[in-house]
Amino acid sequence: MRTTTVRKLLPRVLGFLAVSNREPALAALLLGVTPVDGMPSKAFSECYVVLLDGNVVGWVEEEIAPLVADSLRTFKVLREKRIPPWTEIVLVPKTGKASMYPGLFIFTTTCRMMRPVHNLALGKEELIGTFEQLYINVGVMEDEIQPGVTTHQELFPHTMLSVVANLIPYCDHNQSPRNMYQCQMGKQTMGFPLQAFLNRSDNKLYRLQTPQSPLVRPVMYDHYGVDEFPIGTNAIVAVISYTGYDMEDAMIVNKSSWERGFAHGCIYKTEMVDLTQKMKGEDNMVFHADPADPKVRGKLDADGLPQIGAKLSYGDPFYSYIDLNTGVSHVNYYKNPESSVVDNIKVCSNDQGTGTFKRVCITVRIPRNPTIGDKFASRHGQKGILSRLWPAEDMPFTENGMSPDILFNPHGFPSRMTIGMLIESMAGKSASMHGLCHDATPFTFSEKNAALDHFGVLLREAGYNYYGTERLYSGLSGLELEADIFIGVVYYQRLRHMVSDKFQVRTTGARDKVTNQPVGGRNMQGGVRFGEMERDALLAHGTSFLLHDRLFNCSDRSEAEVCVPCGSLLSPLLEKPHNSTIRHRKTACMLCGRSDTIDTISVPYVFRYFVAELAAMNIKVKLNVK
Repeated sequence: MRTTTVRKLLPRVLGFLAVSNREPALAALLLGVTPVDGMPSKAFSECYVVLLDGNVVGWVEEEIAPLVADSLRTFKVLREKRIPPWTEIVLVPKTGKASMYPGLFIFTTTCRMMRPVHNLALGKEELIGTFEQLYINVGVMEDEIQPGVTTHQELFPHTMLSVVANLIPYCDHNQSPRNMYQCQMGKQTMGFPLQAFLNRSDNKLYRLQTPQSPLVRPVMYDHYGVDEFPIGTNAIVAVISYTGYDMEDAMIVNKSSWERGFAHGCIYKTEMVDLTQKMKGEDNMVFHADPADPKVRGKLDADGLPQIGAKLSYGDPFYSYIDLNTGVSHVNYYKNPESSVVDNIKVCSNDQGTGTFKRVCITVRIPRNPTIGDKFASRHGQKGILSRLWPAEDMPFTENGMSPDILFNPHGFPSRMTIGMLIESMAGKSASMHGLCHDATPFTFSEKNAALDHFGVLLREAGYNYYGTERLYSGLSGLELEADIFIGVVYYQRLRHMVSDKFQVRTTGARDKVTNQPVGGRNMQGGVRFGEMERDALLAHGTSFLLHDRLFNCSDRSEAEVCVPCGSLLSPLLEKPHNSTIRHRKTACMLCGRSDTIDTISVPYVFRYFVAELAAMNIKVKLNVK
């Protein structure tokens, strides 16, 4: 470090470490920091380097370094000696984490991530940083605190959780992988993402039509104001295996609930139309519809744009523009296979106040009501797909005639251990009966104050079974089911993974230009790849003809002519015809010169391409044709 830099930093360091005469012992410790251009009383190997905001400012002896750090922390927490409360004080020891660079690091700059914790020694709140957190001992619960070891404590037990994890009810009763699954799925909900739909031009937006406020939610749900942007619907969920359509994380939904709007939603898609870019910068194009054109009559307005609220199907006129120089109009058609409704049209710019506009945003709304294959999940990582919309008259019903909205397979609980969902079901049931909204913040229930006792009493007061179970009757036979069925209210999320965006089907279509095999990819209308592992499965089952059909007939089967004596695929060529009639053309071998030795065989086209590539490298391939 240059001497000039040290001289500039020293006043800042000395001002930072200044201590009044009222604490002479502490002043001696702090003033024991040797400036960087001085010599410490001990060898450098027995000292810690002191850095302030990334600059080396001095040295401090090993014995007094912890006292210096503790003194600075005391002044920081008590707001004394002009030490700012956002200071980060990190003493990296020489033992333990050997890979770290030992020293006393002090940071006072802005824009660092910090969070509040409780300083146990001083009994006050302190801001700590990410680097600092590694070298202090922060406890969570009261019974974890060890005197002399634990230096800090979380303000609340749930502050260690992320924003998304703080929205999981009773997450301390779930297996941790399920909480992590929900942290991912919470960001994939088809909820209510914003309220300014008319002013937004996002490329794609998902919206839930019938959102609700959950009856059971953690305290942070209200703290973050999630009710302004709800993410799901309260559903009556019965834990029962019914009809067999609920196996393997599938769920049955009551068809009447679906008809009443359960989890209905839509997708907003916006297309930006810029005529100047479309016509390569030409400045003579404006939106306009030709009234004489029968294609656009009744479909587009005079400005060449569709009416708001108009229904668009594949092939309908989308917008129209006209060349002012030639008077020729151009019509663009709607190319999405899904029908949609024109939701909003925004004029983004005009032509310097001349009244002509050349840039518009057209937002269409695609209805997406739940269909078989769409993904749902509770707030406990219990994801599943809709397998059937079951008629309400065939659904099981309770003694008071109520049918559940969702049937959940009981096999989803034992291995996943999502006890929080069981508690939520009981809590939601009692909340709906008593008109309450239960606090589901984690770590609120202990062994002494069990959730079962709390909600069981509320259910019993409402006239229900203490354990949240009820007697159900078969919707098919009307007979009482032998087992008690666990039934309650659970907040369910509809996720944005929909079968309409993922299904892929093809009979014939585009093929690759080189290999002549079907192209891949859903956007290309391609086929689903039948891979090597699938091939192994068919071989193991002995289904040779099925394998032949998949990998040959449905792929790149081709008819090739081969010379039997030569065994060559490349030598047979069409002779030039002696006259103009095609039927006189013959295939002859360029090596044998004969045309009666040519035979036709079926081979994969990619094999013929492979033989040609080998021939380009002087490698001959001979077929043994019999």
